[in-house]
Amino acid sequence: MSDHLYTIDAFFAGVGGIELGFEQTNSFKTIYANEFDKYARETYKINYPDTPLDGRDIHEVKSNEIPKSDLIVGGFPCQAFSIAGYRKGFDDDRGDLFFELLKMIKANKPRVVFIENVKNLVSHDNGNTFKVISEALVTNGYSIKWKVLNSKEFGNIPQNRERIYVVAFRYQNDFEKFEFPGKIKLTTKLSDLIDFDNEKEEVYYYRKNKQPFYEELAKEVTSTNYIYQWRRQYVRKNMSGVVPTLTANMGTGGHNVPIILTNDGQIRKLTPKETFNVQGYPAKFKLAKLSNGRLYKQAGNSVVVPVIKRIAENIANAMKNNDDQLDIDVNKKYALLYTSIFGKMEGQSRVFASANNKEELMNKAENSGLKIISDKEYLKLIQKKKHEVFLMFKEI
Repeated sequence: MSDHLYTIDAFFAGVGGIELGFEQTNSFKTIYANEFDKYARETYKINYPDTPLDGRDIHEVKSNEIPKSDLIVGGFPCQAFSIAGYRKGFDDDRGDLFFELLKMIKANKPRVVFIENVKNLVSHDNGNTFKVISEALVTNGYSIKWKVLNSKEFGNIPQNRERIYVVAFRYQNDFEKFEFPGKIKLTTKLSDLIDFDNEKEEVYYYRKNKQPFYEELAKEVTSTNYIYQWRRQYVRKNMSGVVPTLTANMGTGGHNVPIILTNDGQIRKLTPKETFNVQGYPAKFKLAKLSNGRLYKQAGNSVVVPVIKRIAENIANAMKNNDDQLDIDVNKKYALLYTSIFGKMEGQSRVFASANNKEELMNKAENSGLKIISDKEYLKLIQKKKHEVFLMFKEI
């Protein structure tokens, strides 16, 4: 155990997967968590009984009510994002959840911000959504790095799950020291997470005359080496030999719950516990006494814990011995933002220079030798799958 634990405030905490990954490094401690869903809170409480858990809607939480912390972490629901909400301004109570999170960041100024979200966040609204999020963080004094990682390549978990991870640093040295973890070999087998041998409760099995589509399943579900899904009208076989992306709508009707052929030739869906296993939760993680539908939804909404842990280890290493630093200066009227991207899936952005005089800043840009691009040019540039480096002019 580290002598010093960095503190975490967690928002949109779900069942605590992000916090778990960070705390598994023995470098972090969660001192506050906020989760509005009452069923997710039940699972959270039985696993983290000592963590203060706030069940209010984030709109009702005042920034001075949360404890000061070294990190703010969260995976806000991306469907809540609205560019229109952004244009109304940060003080609009109807603003979406990212901007509620940003209010907490602006008021508490944590050293690091960590965000996890669906891969499509980088593509939403032709890239404009992510542009607004990244610029909001950078113009509030953070240097950021982001990357889309697949769990089967970066977490040693046999699930095809691509997610974007954004790490924002208030201190430049932390930012420069941090790198995302590299790929690792997938050695975890399906049978390490899914029980192909032992009998489960009858509710998980597909039987003749029990489901109208059973004959379709019986024709297609023929191997213990693959994972299948019933997709309303047909059977999908995941040819990569890993579990397809778990989704929250496993909890609505169950049609997306992965299906296996057991070693004794029976067809069944994964149990809720197995779906948590496939997210990399440890065997000791407890599930609340809730309906299967609610547990499936919680698993699908969650994160792959080993991926979070690997990123958290690199964050902790970046923060070590870097305590005495100056904040990035964003107290000027204008800023030049430096951005380096590898298509939409990876990049970094920071304040290159700031000034109260627009002409002074433009002179710095010209002397840098870097190209200056417009918002419209940016949205075209990120569609290309290549490395680009550029500056953008912003009024703070």
